[in-house]
This record gives sequence, C-alpha cells and structure tokens, in this order.
Amino acid sequence: MTDSEHILGLFRDSGALLEGHFLLSSGLHSSRYLQCALVLEDPARAERLGRALAALLAAQPTVVVSPALGGVIIGHEVARALGVRHIFTERDASGRAVLRRGFALRPGDRVVVVEDVVTTGLSTREVIEVVRAAGAEVLAVAAIINRFGSRAAFDIPFVSLAQLDVPAKPAESCELCQAGQPVVKPGSRTGVPACP
Repeated sequence: MTDSEHILGLFRDSGALLEGHFLLSSGLHSSRYLQCALVLEDPARAERLGRALAALLAAQPTVVVSPALGGVIIGHEVARALGVRHIFTERDASGRAVLRRGFALRPGDRVVVVEDVVTTGLSTREVIEVVRAAGAEVLAVAAIINRFGSRAAFDIPFVSLAQLDVPAKPAESCELCQAGQPVVKPGSRTGVPACP
C-alpha cells in the first residue's frame, strides 16, 4: 500500500481530495484540500494505512505522539502497528500545543510524531517542541500525505506514504482570491477571513 498513486486514489475514491478555494490551517490558500477524516472513517482502511506508515519507519519508538485533531486516528493506528502507546497534543486557551488528559512523556521515551497531512510543518514542529521539552527524543516524523514537498525542514527523518505537490500561497498572492472565488475553511484552527 505504499504506492503514492494508490494512496491518492484512496483519497479520490472516498471524496477526501477536494478541489476549490481553501483556507488551510496554516493561513495559506490552496486549490486542493485533503479531508483525511473521510479516508480514515473506515477502520479497516485506517488500520492498513497505519501499518503501511509504520513499515516505513526505521527506528522503534516507545511512544507515538500526534497533534489533535487530524493526527489522532492515524497516530493511534501507527502506534497499534508498532505495539506502543499513543498520546496526542491539544491546544490550550492561548493556542499553544500541550499534553493534557493526564498524558505524559518521560526522559528516555523515544517518539515518532505522526500526522495525517504535513503542509507547512507548523503543527508537526509544535509537537516536536512539546516532546523535546518533556526530555523525550524525537526519532522521526511520519505522515500519510506530504504536501510540504522538498521544503520539509525537520532536523529528523521524515517519511510519508504519498506526496502531493499543490501550491499553497498567502492570500495576497492567491490567484483564486484575485479572481473573486469565495474561500472555504474546512479545517478547525481559525475562522474564514475575507480575501484581500
């Protein structure tokens, strides 16, 4: 299941690869959006994707950590495939990524950060900071889809099942904004501002 076209086919078949004008959680605009929840709503498919992603990892972690909400299902499935525990970060009232619900990391824990889609890498870097602040070691980052392409700027190995190179631009340089096409915000981090 590691063929990139096969993975993207799962997104198309489940209606999870959307076309239009989207505001990403990063604040950038894009003509495509990946709604991973539609792919992961099928438990058998989520399990297969988790096993495939776990198979790409060279290191053996003791914990998988994901950002809520998007990384929770796939993170859990990767952890299950690896036989380790899974925890996730959430945003506190100030918007910072934190561990809650009694989740904790210990010095000596070896962590893989698992995401559904990496676009700018912001959420992933925030999780890495939380892990390192707890004294744990981050071994790698893994995602179903890498939208970040060659721009990935992690200081650790990064693996993905597929890569989708779709430009994401600031509103001021977005051709769809300039054409007057309404923007849609399918994610959950912020509201929808008007195009400039």
